[in-house]
Amino acid sequence: MITTERLILRAWQDDDAGPFHAMGQDPEVMRYLGPPLSREDVAAQIARQNALIDQTGHCFWALERREDGAFIGFCGVKLGPPGTPIAGQLEIGWRLARAFWGRGYAKEAAQASLDWVWANLDAREVAAMTVPGNSASWGLMERLGMRRMVEEDFDHPALAEGDPLRRHILYRIDRP
Repeated sequence: MITTERLILRAWQDDDAGPFHAMGQDPEVMRYLGPPLSREDVAAQIARQNALIDQTGHCFWALERREDGAFIGFCGVKLGPPGTPIAGQLEIGWRLARAFWGRGYAKEAAQASLDWVWANLDAREVAAMTVPGNSASWGLMERLGMRRMVEEDFDHPALAEGDPLRRHILYRIDRP
């Protein structure tokens, strides 16, 4: 578990499924991520993240607001997906429910995740990816001090040719 002034990053719990599913049904939240998430998708994602904690000690942790315990999304690090330029490398990622946008939670959680990596893992760098149109996400990457790796932009292998979300851009940050 990681705590910040306003947040807790933690393992996933059964009661996260409902708010995570609701978040995955919001067209604005999913705008750059793909189709809405079914309850089965949510259960599988939660199981995968908790399995990653068991295997590696980290994942895209559930994100909880300290003041009231509200589930607000996720943030953390995991190994990048196969077939991408960051396969097997540490990837940082985040997703927040729309009601929690614009309050600095994503930056606070992402910085805490990076601080955790530098303190606990022997990683030389951390990567992040998004689609070109997701300026909120890549803007946060830049505010975190990440640098754009234009030469590593790629078509995501999990998405079909012609999918408008297939093209991805890549950012990296070095260990301080």
